[in-house]
Amino acid sequence: MKDREAAGKLICLYNPKSPIAEAFRTLRTNIQFTAMNRGIKTIMITSALPGEGKSTIISNLAVAMAQSGKQVLLIDADFRRPDLHHIFRMPNNKGLSNVLMNQAEAGEVISEVPDIWLDVITSGQPPSSPADLIGSRRMQDLLEEVKEQYDVIFIDTPPILAVTDPQLLASFVDGVLLVISSGKVSYDDAKKVKAMLEYVKANLIGTVLNDKEVETIAYY
Repeated sequence: MKDREAAGKLICLYNPKSPIAEAFRTLRTNIQFTAMNRGIKTIMITSALPGEGKSTIISNLAVAMAQSGKQVLLIDADFRRPDLHHIFRMPNNKGLSNVLMNQAEAGEVISEVPDIWLDVITSGQPPSSPADLIGSRRMQDLLEEVKEQYDVIFIDTPPILAVTDPQLLASFVDGVLLVISSGKVSYDDAKKVKAMLEYVKANLIGTVLNDKEVETIAYY
């Protein structure tokens, strides 16, 4: 069951010839031209609301980027509803939370995805105060550390209207990707998200429109 679930979400890995996999490759190309060519290496993804598909999108984007020959690190910074260990079928007894609480080194919690240059740091055990860890100096130091080892680092975060963690992280990553689910997010909610990102001077490098009804994604 878990294998079928992973295959259903990791389209770029298990069904690379599908139209949706091609859409992720187009998204990859757009990000390479608009962000990575300008020296942007740490990119977080967030959404306005829960259930907009951000974890699936960032997972497939990371796979597509790794398939192009880039060395990619994918970090799960959603301590409340982590999903990357489910998507990639990895253990989650140790992860990002352990590194940020100085209980482990980054190298101890990195898991490799076979056959491509993609590494994953899962969330680890849920901490008592997620926002304090995400906004900590240790988090900033970790990102500077892994920048030396990878071409691009993608970070999955919670929905920005639900908790403060993404806003904190957005203030010091190189770029932010925003996922908007077609037909789910109101204009007012989208305006709130934009204002929250502008308040912390976040670098919004693009918006991904996710249309689950027709299984398409678009980048703006």
